[in-house]
Amino acid sequence: MAESLEAQLQATLNMIPAYTWYATRSGGLLFVNKRAADYGGLPSEHPLRHGTDTSVAWDSHIAFLHPEDQEETRRVWSECLKTGRPGEVSFRARNAAGGYRWFLSRAEPLRSNDGTILYWIGINLDIEERKQAEVELRRSEAYLAEAQTLSHTGSFGWQPDTGEIAWSDETYRIFEYDRAETPRLNMVLERIHPQDRALAQQLIDDACVSGSDIEHECRLLMPSGTTKTLHVRAHALHGSSDRIEYVGAVTDITQRKTSEEKIRAQEMEVRQILDFTPQLIAVYGPDFQRLYANRIALDYAGLTLDEWRQTPDRGAFVHPDDRAQEHVHPDRQSAYELELRLRKGDGSYRWFLARYNPVVDITGHVVRWYVSCTDIQDRKSAEERLHQENVALREEVAAASMFEEIVGRSPALQMVLSLVSKVAPSDSTVLVTGETGTGKELVARAIHRRSRRGSRPFVAVNCAAIPRDLIASELFGHEKGAFTGAIQRRLGRFELANGGTIFLDEVGELSSDTQVALLRVLQEHEFERVGGRERIQVDVRVIAATNRDLTAAVADGAFREDLFYRLNVFPLEMPPLRERQEDIPVLVEYFIGRYARKAGKTFKRVSKRTLDRLQSYRWPGNVRELQNVIERSVIVSDTDEFTVDERWLSAAPPVDRRLGLSGAVAAHEKAIVEDALRASGGRVFGPSGAAARLAIPRSTLEWKIRALKINKSRFRVRNPKRP
Repeated sequence: MAESLEAQLQATLNMIPAYTWYATRSGGLLFVNKRAADYGGLPSEHPLRHGTDTSVAWDSHIAFLHPEDQEETRRVWSECLKTGRPGEVSFRARNAAGGYRWFLSRAEPLRSNDGTILYWIGINLDIEERKQAEVELRRSEAYLAEAQTLSHTGSFGWQPDTGEIAWSDETYRIFEYDRAETPRLNMVLERIHPQDRALAQQLIDDACVSGSDIEHECRLLMPSGTTKTLHVRAHALHGSSDRIEYVGAVTDITQRKTSEEKIRAQEMEVRQILDFTPQLIAVYGPDFQRLYANRIALDYAGLTLDEWRQTPDRGAFVHPDDRAQEHVHPDRQSAYELELRLRKGDGSYRWFLARYNPVVDITGHVVRWYVSCTDIQDRKSAEERLHQENVALREEVAAASMFEEIVGRSPALQMVLSLVSKVAPSDSTVLVTGETGTGKELVARAIHRRSRRGSRPFVAVNCAAIPRDLIASELFGHEKGAFTGAIQRRLGRFELANGGTIFLDEVGELSSDTQVALLRVLQEHEFERVGGRERIQVDVRVIAATNRDLTAAVADGAFREDLFYRLNVFPLEMPPLRERQEDIPVLVEYFIGRYARKAGKTFKRVSKRTLDRLQSYRWPGNVRELQNVIERSVIVSDTDEFTVDERWLSAAPPVDRRLGLSGAVAAHEKAIVEDALRASGGRVFGPSGAAARLAIPRSTLEWKIRALKINKSRFRVRNPKRP
């Protein structure tokens, strides 16, 4: 029997794709399989290759191990021989070339029915790659326990003619028998589920006669009432005396079977629902093997389920232009979606939104892919149509009205628009000057739209409308806690305009501190938030505007000279409406059309007297004042003839292009204006400004100052602390 068993062991161990061996009960090494012998470089005539009766003292082979691993290996192996219990140890073994690799060596006793150890069987598993990642870690008890749990595989030996059975410790744990009990065939059958017992008995009977290999799944009914599912594989070893011995393994696959059963049950329920779903739905395996497609999907493809499953190319139904994006990275395990075109049975294509959803098992591995495809052909067609319409509309708008609400054809205005067309494509800073109401912001928007930044933000800031102590925060933002009320971080207008254009209206009203910060942005394209230290880089085109005389403000020390030159790279002066009298009829028609539509009114003509009066008026408020007058007149008009109440135009008497004041009146008015400027320190607006003292609009006073040729700078108090 011993000779037969040894032959069987040698044959089995040579078949195993690992480094295996067996030894005497006292530890003398009798045999190593071919793979282990080749690794160690044993010559072909070496007795260990042939399993001769001569054993080799195990201690002599310790020398083949790395010096740092020899003591632990000797201790573990000695303990195995002393106690008769299995053992395992990790060590580095030297190969024929003199190099070392890590191995996990496990030795188990093969016992007879009476528990006597017949042989020690060992297997050395190459764990070099794992050890490279764990080279600094020692194998702890917790790690060993986890490895045992994850394995769920035990081994056994069985001799049908004698009924002798040998179990490994893991096999005992799987069957839940005490290690002291000698395994018997009736112990195995006792645990097998009653419904599976007859088939198991039949396989055992057949194996005793035929000596064929066994592979089988069965359920175990445990004493606690729980059920396990086992996968059993056994290989028959045929000895020279026609005796058969089986060496095999049992794996606990309960968790896997439970997951599979759960998935199958879910799939049966889901399939019944999917056939009534008005979407194309397909179910794939973990490697995108075709498993199932619902009725709608099969009808769309014009195939049966079997034909669909047998289609070899995964992208066969996807438009060639969309196949690259349809490919899924093998490591991808999260849901995603794609828009792609799928081929119909008649060869045509339609657009679908495909959503890919994975189903994972308890170990986190993908076991199914569910793909639902929603028809979005109508949406795609509408998007394409809208895109084409937008392109056509943009071309039409660009050709018909290049500057939108900038209405007029006077030479003065056309000169400005010509300059706008030239400067817009560049990134140059533009300074737009002109009286209030002349359309400076409209010009700034026109420059932005015709620039390469036209699709990016356009942010407008009225510097005069923001309190001086808040303007820095408005422009550059602030950090949380920078000042009272700053309860959270706030982005400034420059950050919001990044990549686009910022329009700084009334830039002449900025404080000296803010002027310094603005100069830094223009020079270095960076700033810091109020209360912050982080330098923020921005790419912003600056367009500034003012109705002040910045040259005089620089001379007076109220505006930084270096900032003025930074802003005045490309100056644009908007002409006042009184210098565009030929544009007034066009503007009147434009504003009447706009406000009449809103009011639901129709005007057949404009009163000639009204038009003459509008053209002779000086319009100190420029186009904005004209716009307001037209809107007010549309609201109060009751006839189809458009007229304007002339009393609305009496605030400033009509004059010609010259000063238009008699010498006495002009001198008197000039004296009054100069007295007001002197009292206000040269300041025009604000609570203490000259306009407030005279109780007239600021724009009217600015116009009078220019008309009367008053140098308001000479009334200002110099600031000796100007930076």
